[in-house]
Amino acid sequence: MKTQTRLDGILYPKIKPHRTGELLVGDGQRVYWEESGNPDGKPVVFLHGGPGAGTSPWHRRFFDPERYRIILMDQRGCGRSTPHVSEPDADLRHNTTWHLVADLELLRKNLGIETWQVFGGSWGSALALAYAETHPESVSELVLRGVFTLRRHELEWFYEGGAAAVFPDLWEKFLEPVPVSERSHMIDAYHRLLFDPDPAVHVPAAVAWTTWEASTLTLHPDPKLVASMLGDARATAFARIENHFFVNKGWFEDDQLITGVDAIRGIPTVIVQGRYDMCTPMMTAWDLHRALPEAEFVVVDDAGHSASEPGIAAALRRATDRFAAS
Repeated sequence: MKTQTRLDGILYPKIKPHRTGELLVGDGQRVYWEESGNPDGKPVVFLHGGPGAGTSPWHRRFFDPERYRIILMDQRGCGRSTPHVSEPDADLRHNTTWHLVADLELLRKNLGIETWQVFGGSWGSALALAYAETHPESVSELVLRGVFTLRRHELEWFYEGGAAAVFPDLWEKFLEPVPVSERSHMIDAYHRLLFDPDPAVHVPAAVAWTTWEASTLTLHPDPKLVASMLGDARATAFARIENHFFVNKGWFEDDQLITGVDAIRGIPTVIVQGRYDMCTPMMTAWDLHRALPEAEFVVVDDAGHSASEPGIAAALRRATDRFAAS
């Protein structure tokens, strides 16, 4: 069952963008953006995960098209933004969290938006927090899902063996491309493989990296979701950008996004977290909740990580519906 069909009856109907564009952000980068819904509605920007995953048409459906001006953006190097990181001459030197924060602020200004709701899940929640803590005056509300802040123990849980306790069969497949001598530092080992110029090296590594993540996104296995992420170009961009960000810890101090919440205390916030999220376990959402107790904290007890899981999708829609009138 396709994601869009599964969510019929939970999210809003399918819509198409009425305006698209490419934002020239410097460094030879063009960032794709699109606008759908009501041009005079409440502005909201959707921040996709990964980093490197790109946006999909169903992401528009979290928002009431009669009340929201819906902005989707593919972050640098992925989706419909160019140059795509799967290309041989792609350069990631100018692809960091702080470049993406600056891109968002430039897009907001170029679209003539005074303030907008920022909606982000997984890596998108980290980017949303980084953006809001840097530009709180630009943010009307925050909707965060599957909270991820790139702290060392978060990365070690998922990429250095913690989650293997739950998924030993899938972990063995993740280990396969990596020489035994390098398996004590998996993120570093994959960095070498993913950035090898030989496609015979970097493509299988990218597919293995992406398969590991895609296979653990949902509470129940979803082979079609996994397959949708595994085209060579898409998997290469996804894995390379993720690994690049993770090797550099997101360019954050270890607790930066949690300790920096004083900057956003005045911003109405909803946090939605799947109880059985294996990619970004609930410990991080809980830490954010404790630091920001005024935010609404919603735990979905029958869900993992993905926004496509019914309980998470329903909670996210409730949040955007509530904020639509404010």
